[in-house]
Amino acid sequence: MSPDELITHLVGASALILVIAHGAGWLARRLGQPAIIGQLTAGIALGPSVLGEVSPAAADALFPAELSPVLSGLAQIALVLFLFAVGYELDLSTLRSRARGVLAVSAAAFVVPMAAGCGAALLFREPLRELGLPERLPVEQVLFLGVALSITAVPVLTAIVRENGLAGTVPGVVAISAAGVIDVLGWTVLVGTMLPTGEHGGLPLSARVALMALFTVGMLLLVRPLLRLLLDRARLDPSLRLALLAGFAFGSAWVTSVLGLHVIFGALLAGVVAPREPDGTLDPDLLRPLHDVGSLLLPFFFVVSGRGVEVGGMPAIGLVVLLVVTALGIAVKVGSGTVAARFGGLGWRDAGTVGILLSTRGLTELIALNAGLEAGLLSPRLYTVLVLMALATTLLTQPLLTLQRGSRRDQAPGAVGEAAVPQPTAAPGGG
Repeated sequence: MSPDELITHLVGASALILVIAHGAGWLARRLGQPAIIGQLTAGIALGPSVLGEVSPAAADALFPAELSPVLSGLAQIALVLFLFAVGYELDLSTLRSRARGVLAVSAAAFVVPMAAGCGAALLFREPLRELGLPERLPVEQVLFLGVALSITAVPVLTAIVRENGLAGTVPGVVAISAAGVIDVLGWTVLVGTMLPTGEHGGLPLSARVALMALFTVGMLLLVRPLLRLLLDRARLDPSLRLALLAGFAFGSAWVTSVLGLHVIFGALLAGVVAPREPDGTLDPDLLRPLHDVGSLLLPFFFVVSGRGVEVGGMPAIGLVVLLVVTALGIAVKVGSGTVAARFGGLGWRDAGTVGILLSTRGLTELIALNAGLEAGLLSPRLYTVLVLMALATTLLTQPLLTLQRGSRRDQAPGAVGEAAVPQPTAAPGGG
C-alpha cells in the first residue's frame, strides 16, 4: 500500500471510528451507563468478533493490516494525554479529613482482590492453560492477574458518583479517595510486572530499575519545582503552557518506554509532577483542552483494544472463566470495600455504597490489560475474558448501586446516610 493509499484509509477509518464510538458513548449515557460502555462495545463491534464475523471482506477493506501501526500510535497518543490528565487531577488531600477510614478501605479493597486474583491464578492453572497461559506461571504473571482484579477506575467512578447525587457525601468522597490510593498501589505493582527480565535496549534489569527509581525521584524533587518556576515566571499564554506540559508528558512517556516500561507510566508520573495553581487548584486552561483532545482520541484506543477481543474462537472454558472471574471480581471488591468502610465508621448502607462504587473498573482496567497483552503477560484468549469482565463489572455498577440504595436514591446530595463533606477534586469523566 502506497503512502497516499494509507492516508486515504486512515482518514476514512478515523471518520468511521469517531462517529460510531462517540455515537455509542452518547447512547450509553442516555441509557444511564458511562460512555466507556458504549465506546468499548463499538470498538469490539468493529473488530473480529462482530464485523470480522459478519463481513471479513469489509473488515479487511476498512482496517487493512498496514493501518494497524498507525491506529496503535493514535491510541498511545490518546492514552498519554488521558493519563497525564488523570495524574494531574489525582488529589489525595481528601485523606486529611477521613484518613484512617480511607486508608483502611484502600488497603482492603486492593489487598483482598489482589490476593484473590493471585490465588485464582495459582489454583486454576488448567483452565488458564487452555486459555493460552503456560502451565507454570512466572511471578510477574501471577501478580498481573492479581492486579487485574484489584483495579478501580477513578474517572468512571467519579462520573457515577456525580450522576447519583453522591458528590460531596461521605460515601462519595471515601470511594473516590480510596480509588485514588488503589490506583497508586496498582500502578506501582504494575511497574514491577512490566519490567522485562534480561536485557532491554542493552541495559540489564538492575540498571533499568535503578534508572527508573532515579528518574522518579528526579521528577518529584527536581522537575516539579523547575516546571513551577518556568510556568510562573515566564507567564506563558495558555496555548504555549499547554504545549509545554503536553510535550513534558510525551517526553516522560518516552523515557519510561525506553526503560522497558509502557508509556502509560511516564504519562501518569508527568501528570502527578505537573504543578498546580498557587492556591492548589487545577488550571482550567490546561484541563479543558486535555479533556477535549483526550476524549476525542480515546475511541482509537477502544478500537485497538476491541480488535484484540475475539469472542468467536473462545472455547467453552472461556465462558466459565468469564463468569467466575466476573463474580469473583465483584464479590471481592464489594465485600472488602463494604466491610472496611463499615469498620471505618460508616453505616452499613453507606458502606455498601462505597463497596459497589469500588467495583467499577472502566478504562483504567482496559489500559492495564492492553499493556499486559503487549508485554506478553496475557494470552489473546485471556485478554478477551478480562476485557469482557471489565465491561461487565462496569456495566453492573449502576444497577447494583440503584438496587442497594433503593428508594433513597432520590434524596438530596449530602443526605445519604451521613453529612456532606467538601467535594474532592474530580477526575476526568467518562473513563
